[in-house]
Amino acid sequence: MNATFALTDYIIFFVYAALILGVGLYVSRNKEGKEKSAEDYFLASKSLPWWAIGASLIAANISAEQFIGMSGSGFSLGLAIASYEWMAALTLLIVGKFFLPIFIDKGLYTIPEFVEKRYSTQLKTILAVFWIALYVFVNLASVLYLGSLALETIMGIPMMYGVLGLALFAVAYSLYGGLSAVSWTDVIQVVFLIIGGMVTTYLALDTVSGGQGMWAGFEAIYAAAPDKFVMILDKSHPEYKSLPGIGVLIGGMWVANVYYWGFNQYIIQRTLAAKSLKEAQNGILFAAILKLVLPLIVVIPGIAAYVMINDPAIMAGLGEAGQLNMPSTAQADKAYPWLLQFLPTGLKGLAFAALAAAIVSSLASMLNSTSTIFTMDIYKQYINPNAGDRATVNMGRISALVALAIACVMAPLLGGIDQAFQFIQEYTGVVSPGILAVFLLGLFWKKATNRGAIVGALSSIPIAMYFKVAPKGWSDSGVFMDLPFLSQMGYTTLLTMAVIAVVSWSENNGTEDAKGIAISSSTFRTGPIFNIGAFAVMIVLTVLYGLFWS
Repeated sequence: MNATFALTDYIIFFVYAALILGVGLYVSRNKEGKEKSAEDYFLASKSLPWWAIGASLIAANISAEQFIGMSGSGFSLGLAIASYEWMAALTLLIVGKFFLPIFIDKGLYTIPEFVEKRYSTQLKTILAVFWIALYVFVNLASVLYLGSLALETIMGIPMMYGVLGLALFAVAYSLYGGLSAVSWTDVIQVVFLIIGGMVTTYLALDTVSGGQGMWAGFEAIYAAAPDKFVMILDKSHPEYKSLPGIGVLIGGMWVANVYYWGFNQYIIQRTLAAKSLKEAQNGILFAAILKLVLPLIVVIPGIAAYVMINDPAIMAGLGEAGQLNMPSTAQADKAYPWLLQFLPTGLKGLAFAALAAAIVSSLASMLNSTSTIFTMDIYKQYINPNAGDRATVNMGRISALVALAIACVMAPLLGGIDQAFQFIQEYTGVVSPGILAVFLLGLFWKKATNRGAIVGALSSIPIAMYFKVAPKGWSDSGVFMDLPFLSQMGYTTLLTMAVIAVVSWSENNGTEDAKGIAISSSTFRTGPIFNIGAFAVMIVLTVLYGLFWS
């Protein structure tokens, strides 16, 4: 099936595509005949201002897994899934205040590079391989799959053609220019994805309210499905395993968020490219503010779709088109693409451009960061230690192409997964607790040793898998515990930290490690703009959770 695009829709979409390609190629050009250095390619010459950093953080983060996957989770379980967005706002503030000062002071290119400076080259390599595998087989593949699923649902484009089209689009403007092309085009991408997302939300709510507007639509969906507006789920809720009640606020979701925003290369790389620490922190604050409003465009449409398909009067008004590709609990990820087909001419092209912007910006970001880790932490370390700027940049481009090719093969294999956003969180959660434990103790505990960190990182995988097999029916044996995956992540992190602490203590008898990081109260001093903004964000979060607690 599929959505009928009028000439106006095609024009809007192609104007968007031409704008992104044009800007990407313009900022990618070599300045004054000078070839790109590694810093130019991987860190955008360390020239990004706060507003570009904030916009690029959101563009890198918001992708098909939010527009498609999180809307699907909104359809299936409701506003509770917005905790990933709202708690991310608070997490960003923590990262800006406590992590960035250390990272920027170290002059890092990559997050694994910090591991080398704090622990050892051996551990850096282990974690670099972890990240490359995660980006290629989970992140890149899932974004390609969800993006092509949207193209298939909306326009009838076969899955494989959608995967190749998205991959080529991302490569066309990002491969040559590196992080500079990615970051500056992200500013444009964010404008498209927010405006286009808001248009979809407005029209969905307006339809639910019978043409009475957005606010009336909010009231209508709240009245029709109040259970979808509960932020803290109780144990009787069928989706409790996905979002385990109060454990969301005090448990494993902190692991997911702190790992993602603090130690994830394709996110933190933007802040490492800042003009200064102050610019990086203000960019983080800008991203946190945007995070507060994102559930409006990535979760509310899913709830609106749920209300629409359960209202006979609305479905009758949609006619035969409403029956095509209709989402269900078993196919929740069809909710957002299903909504797009009802948008009027012109707005359909804008909303589709927003979705494409979200997909290709994340693809470009992941590709750049995957190539950065491989080039700086594998290629320059083991393959060609004497590589100059030209060889380094060329290897960055080659490794990005190879990663993308593998992801294109993997993407169609993800078909049939329900709630892809949850899938991504769960399988990232196998790796992230160990990495988080290594970094937290490395940053803030001077007694953590290299051997302790290596043993902890390696043991975190079997610890995580011990918890992971329980939902497969083995918990009845009494040997395995059947826990929500967020709780699994929390326990895995704590146990891994305990392993690191025990091994470190037994090795150095409680003395400080030679590579321990010296910090003081002045390390974490922030400016008045950041402080005032952070306070405002925390007030808004308190109000939101107070309104929708139960």
